[in-house]
Amino acid sequence: MSTTYDQLVEIVTKLHDAPRDRTSPDVTFAQLDIDSLTMVEISMRIERDLGVHIDDNELQEDLTLGATTKLIDSKLAQ
Repeated sequence: MSTTYDQLVEIVTKLHDAPRDRTSPDVTFAQLDIDSLTMVEISMRIERDLGVHIDDNELQEDLTLGATTKLIDSKLAQ
């Protein structure tokens, strides 16, 4: 079974065609050149695939993939 981080990277790379070698826990969505429309799509895919609702104000372009993983995990633990 893959980790939350791996699942997030899978979502990001599928929706944005971001090369996996550019992804790391310290990379922000902005550094991956992800626009606001793609951010909404990522949020929707997280909800569909991982069962976690993330509000629009929680998923921001300056959020790192690692911080997003922690956000998802904290919501899964609730």
